Amino acid sequence: MDISLDLAGRRVLVFGGALAARRVLARFLAAEAIVYLASVTVDGHPPERPHPQVRPVEYPHFPHGWRDLVSAVDLVVLVEVSESTERIIVDACAAQRVWLSREPAASVAPLGRVTLVGGGPGDDGLLTMAGVQALRDADIVFYDKLSPHDRLDEWCPGAEHVDVGKTPGHHATPQADIERMLVDSALAGLTVVRLKGGDPFVFGRGGEEVLACREAGVPVTVISGVTSAISVPAAAGIPVTHRELSRVFTVLSGHAPLSENELAHLAGLGGTIVVLMGVGTLPHLTAGLARHGMRTDMPVAIIEQGFSSRQRTTKARLDTITPLAAKLGARSPAVLVIGEVVRLSQHDDAASEELLQAIAGNAEHALNAEH
Repeated sequence: MDISLDLAGRRVLVFGGALAARRVLARFLAAEAIVYLASVTVDGHPPERPHPQVRPVEYPHFPHGWRDLVSAVDLVVLVEVSESTERIIVDACAAQRVWLSREPAASVAPLGRVTLVGGGPGDDGLLTMAGVQALRDADIVFYDKLSPHDRLDEWCPGAEHVDVGKTPGHHATPQADIERMLVDSALAGLTVVRLKGGDPFVFGRGGEEVLACREAGVPVTVISGVTSAISVPAAAGIPVTHRELSRVFTVLSGHAPLSENELAHLAGLGGTIVVLMGVGTLPHLTAGLARHGMRTDMPVAIIEQGFSSRQRTTKARLDTITPLAAKLGARSPAVLVIGEVVRLSQHDDAASEELLQAIAGNAEHALNAEH
């Protein structure tokens, strides 16, 4: 149920086992509702109380008791009941004109699972629907600083949120510790989400976390995210490919300097070069590409803080971008783009028009040559 409605102070009665209903209970408690849980008594023992703020109630012993029970609340939520009990509750809610909702039960397996979710480049609208659903089902979320974590209270109310503090060049929580926390939480039976910026498998160390889960026997899945390697240049009006201009693009990490052999191959490949985490190694990269034959007037763009109110695009040539970036104080998070496609940026309409006309002219010339 969509609990974006104001449920503060509303009485909500949930039917189901404490474990199976834990996520539903957490969401309604986070919405400041007054929550009751009706569970079946097993072997004379009262049902487990999942949270001190949840008020347990007993199943009615007489037929008329069902109507009395539901009439005392504003909303009834069915999570885990038998078909016969569901029919009784549905009839009672209809008779008393009480709202009724059905919610899926959380996993009650002794072994939990881990889902790696790519959160995209920072714009909430670029988080996938599958990612939102995984967050909704989570008992605990481990998130990075660059992930879209500002709305976790809305996406997974009542879940535990753990900041593992990773930003470019600074890992407050060592990777080995993150992997251990993911595994330990799943082994405790929890549904775990690892929320990352961009895509988990694009320089996100998602592969290491998947291997750690597999080695521990923990089920793990990956939900891809929109990578900043494509989306951030697009936010600045730069396509990574363009017909007759660039038919290949290379994405690389600038975290560590490239070797001379790597620089030589990169310079000779052509197309578009996209560099993530590359501000710190920018002088080495530009000098190396020029040294191995790339034109010094090759357009370069640095897009900082993509998809934020502080987004800034700096454009220059291969031989001038480094001093300009130093003068302007360019810093991470940023995406570097090297190639003719930079001329298509929305920040340089005149150059874009000139380039497009040149492309059109080349295409027309080629067409005439064929005839």
